[in-house]
Amino acid sequence: MTLGGEPLFTRAFGMASRRWAVPNTPGTRFRVASVSKTFTAVAVLQLVESQRVRLDDPLVGYVREYMPQLDPRVTVRHALTMTSGIGDWFEEGSGDWEAEWTALTESHPLYLLRGNKDYVPLFAGKEAHFAPGDRHLYNGAGYILLGLLIEAVTGRSFEEVVTEEVFARAGMSGAGFPALDELGPDVAEGYLTTATGATPHRTNIYATTPGAAADGGATCTAADLTAFAHALRHGRLLDEETTRLALTPQVSEYDEKVRGYRWMYGFGLTHLLDDEEAVVRWGHTGEEDGVSARLYHYPRHDLDVALLGNVSWSAGDLGWAIHGAIVGS
Repeated sequence: MTLGGEPLFTRAFGMASRRWAVPNTPGTRFRVASVSKTFTAVAVLQLVESQRVRLDDPLVGYVREYMPQLDPRVTVRHALTMTSGIGDWFEEGSGDWEAEWTALTESHPLYLLRGNKDYVPLFAGKEAHFAPGDRHLYNGAGYILLGLLIEAVTGRSFEEVVTEEVFARAGMSGAGFPALDELGPDVAEGYLTTATGATPHRTNIYATTPGAAADGGATCTAADLTAFAHALRHGRLLDEETTRLALTPQVSEYDEKVRGYRWMYGFGLTHLLDDEEAVVRWGHTGEEDGVSARLYHYPRHDLDVALLGNVSWSAGDLGWAIHGAIVGS
């Protein structure tokens, strides 16, 4: 947790490696799952800022090589705000997502998903859920296509662009894109709890995608995440006008209030608004097997909160407890 960009509270608990009895430390690097979407969004907005991309351009113009049948009405803006309506590579809003995830992994081995282009066959042939711009629906496929856009426009890999234009400029010295099956220093292993077996935990090496993609999978320290939030709002990643755009809520996520807030999605960020339509918190969550992450910024308090866990679903309740302590509810 940082206040005004300065460290306020830092703690580490648990084990980075249960296998070798290595404890987590403040310098341990964790996968952050979908928190990575905000890095992708910033990289795209940098291209918008430099006039190499326009928000209302048809997305197919940049990704025709991979998805020529993409509806030409789908724009870059739609993908960023998750209002494209296109089918997802995995439908996270499913009522029985665990069974559907099992079915997906049985038909498409996860070890083959190592880069953005590897995901396209999983959604390219799916029917759209609704017309572009009709509403918001959480969607990772749009961010996969944005990663391919970044590569098409820059001529560089998605990982290289984000590393050089986002991580380096934000001072995120521990951030990167190591795969689960690559050796790297200070990286926490991911764990799933299990009701059966010789031990109460097993690693996530067979349970999630090995390589990062534009919709998730970067690896960071908690300090990296708070450094990113500080750099974003203070204009170190985007100019003043584009920063303001990046931090402006765009579309409603739900028809009704949730936990007393109106939830709106922007460009890779979720914003919680109070009854006066003021932003109480912005940030993103990240969840996958063996990974649980939260990055929150509280504008009224100038507070950044980063929570990183290497056990499934471990950050959510703590995140809401901290939220309550900050806003007084």
